[in-house]
Amino acid sequence: MHENLDHLGLEAMDVVNLRWGGLSEPTLDSIGEPFAALADLQREGYIKHLGLSTVSAEQIKEAQSIAPVVCVQNFYNLAHRVDDDLIDDLAAQGIAYVPYFPLGGFSPLQAGELHAVAARLDATPMAVALAWLLQRSPNILLIPGTSSVAHLRENVAGAGLNLSEDDVRELETIGN
Repeated sequence: MHENLDHLGLEAMDVVNLRWGGLSEPTLDSIGEPFAALADLQREGYIKHLGLSTVSAEQIKEAQSIAPVVCVQNFYNLAHRVDDDLIDDLAAQGIAYVPYFPLGGFSPLQAGELHAVAARLDATPMAVALAWLLQRSPNILLIPGTSSVAHLRENVAGAGLNLSEDDVRELETIGN
């Protein structure tokens, strides 16, 4: 921790997420001990806020019994929606949800419905997928990765799209 703070020229990290579980889903074991270690660093002033990544609702509750949680980062997108109920629960608690692989990850999102909505809106499918996430819940924060300025522009365009109720209904037929 100290080396990271020195390297970044910071006295404290704004947010540190405990990453637990596998690439796309949580493991079932306890997060108590490692999260308590982060909570200790928070009490010492090295971390301002604590978050979790790739965790279940039960693990979030376990963490909350140790220290407040400000954000959860799990695998979620238009096609992979296992966390639908969790997002709503976190929104009710004022906890941010940061989906990773919001555009599908290693296999970009592909669906006829997505392309149809994008064509109607004169937008790219990826911009529509990001717009759907932003309209999904007020607690969703997006951090889509990109490797080019063109893709960055497409991603930013998603924030300006306004999906109709019909668009949303059509897109929601994609998810699991």
